[in-house]
Amino acid sequence: MTGRFVVVGAGTMGLGIAYVAAGAGYAVELVEVDPERARAAATRLGELWDRAVRRGRLDAGQAAANRERLTLRAGLAEVAPEPDVVVEAVPERLDLKRTVLSEAEALRPALLGSNTSSIPIAELAAGLARPENFIGLHFFNPVWAMTLLEIVVGPATAAPTTEVAVALAGRLGKDPVVVRDLPGFATSRLGVTLGLEAIRMVADGVAGPADIDKAMVLGYRHPVGPLELTDLVGLDVRLDIARTLQAAYGDRFAPPPLLVEMVAEGRLGKKSGQGFYRWVDGRRADTDAAPAGSVR
Repeated sequence: MTGRFVVVGAGTMGLGIAYVAAGAGYAVELVEVDPERARAAATRLGELWDRAVRRGRLDAGQAAANRERLTLRAGLAEVAPEPDVVVEAVPERLDLKRTVLSEAEALRPALLGSNTSSIPIAELAAGLARPENFIGLHFFNPVWAMTLLEIVVGPATAAPTTEVAVALAGRLGKDPVVVRDLPGFATSRLGVTLGLEAIRMVADGVAGPADIDKAMVLGYRHPVGPLELTDLVGLDVRLDIARTLQAAYGDRFAPPPLLVEMVAEGRLGKKSGQGFYRWVDGRRADTDAAPAGSVR
């Protein structure tokens, strides 16, 4: 298999998308302007391939080939024109995403996508010259384990673009759902609703994070509880999404003060080592690490 796949942003989602794209046979260019984050992403990807070999999911030759297919870029100016796919995976801020997408469109990719989880595709496409070539490609964390790909069709997205996106999902080993372009789409509106209410329950002293999560896992067969999922996604990401949805739908999506406080304190979840739980080397290090003042 051949093709060039460009990922812009080497955060949690960007490196995950790069991982699955390399595994699907693409020559992957991971663009990250922050040198420290780029180095961290390269290290993390190496760890993921090493772990896949240890667990028997890849043989050593496959892992080595995937590594060879990955190239780090310090900016889009280093990327050659006309890649097959460009996916923007930068933080959930409209101005930043618009800037990145405008620069990416200048490369004339066959398919231009955004990994946004809440911002309407129509808003992101407003400054594009070819909005018919643009679509939402909402991956889920961890990208290598989650099979869902939410494909968000904007009002200007052409039918052939949607067809290409669905085919891309298949090549990446994802099972797609195609949804209409509204703030929060399908998954974020539902997932954030549950997550925000769970945070309010912690603040209200209903129970500790571990018990709230356990109730959803055992009572509703969720694979992971809403608070652990918030830690995995990142509390800062959850906050950005909540604010986007609040602007669109009103105060039912207003972020709880506890969430705002934790983000301000740098307690962002797994990536910072502390959120609703404590994390060491990418794993939960305790059963319950509720914020100060909440029930234990």
